[in-house]
Amino acid sequence: MTEGGGRSYAIGAPDENAAEGPEPLDGPGGAVEVADPPLPQPMDDELPPEPLDNPRRLLVWPAPDVSTSQALSDRGYRPVIVNSREEVDAQIAAFPAALFVDPLTGPITRTALQSLRQAAVAAEVPVLVTAGLGQASRDAAYGADPAVLLKALAPRDSEQHPPRVLLIEEHAEIALALTATLERRGMQVARAASDADAVTLAGQFRPNLVVMDLMQVHRRQAGIVDWLRANGQLNRTPLVVYTAAVDQADLPRLASGETVLFLAERSTSGEVQTRIVELLSRIGTN
Repeated sequence: MTEGGGRSYAIGAPDENAAEGPEPLDGPGGAVEVADPPLPQPMDDELPPEPLDNPRRLLVWPAPDVSTSQALSDRGYRPVIVNSREEVDAQIAAFPAALFVDPLTGPITRTALQSLRQAAVAAEVPVLVTAGLGQASRDAAYGADPAVLLKALAPRDSEQHPPRVLLIEEHAEIALALTATLERRGMQVARAASDADAVTLAGQFRPNLVVMDLMQVHRRQAGIVDWLRANGQLNRTPLVVYTAAVDQADLPRLASGETVLFLAERSTSGEVQTRIVELLSRIGTN
């Protein structure tokens, strides 16, 4: 399972013919939208925006855990916590590097996630979201259906066109399970087995959302992030990276439907933290 012994997000998949409701990402009885919006965070005083040799603002939601905050600071970022669309808008003049959604320290709801994503995309700020995937029997899968998170993040060209999700996953069993749950929620999915293959596929598919195993992200060679930037799509296409706590020996059970994927807390290992910060550095490059 994921390291750190954290929380899992408890939403089961809806009945096949049931109407989709505004469920929170962490499940029934969990976090709900509050009536009183959070107070706006004060803007920093320095105007015009700070020079590039100063720590660069990185919009984060919710507040990062201690190790992630330290890793971001070590890499030259100044995390700025945003809780609403208005707070994202208030930071745009300072040219933030990205919006980083990393639900380790607090629950997230679909409504709030959609609002923050819309604000960031409208302001042409790249969006990176982290997640974890677990695997269990249908009765024991106490976390959210991953499609709830991904549908909240997926822009669409129009009401007549479904969101196009580019999935980068080397294990066919995981890819098929994710594809099934996304298609059940009305999304169109194209799967690439590697980051390199995704570059070729992206040119044909033109994704609205990219979803990939964090370990598939190339660290020193061109991949999907570079393609999105080169084609003017990085600021419009949210990127979700996940860590999968799925034993390869159990993959046949996933393929047969005996087990299902659920949304859980991501790994907090040192390698994962390093890879996330490196990816943010690539995404936030001017």
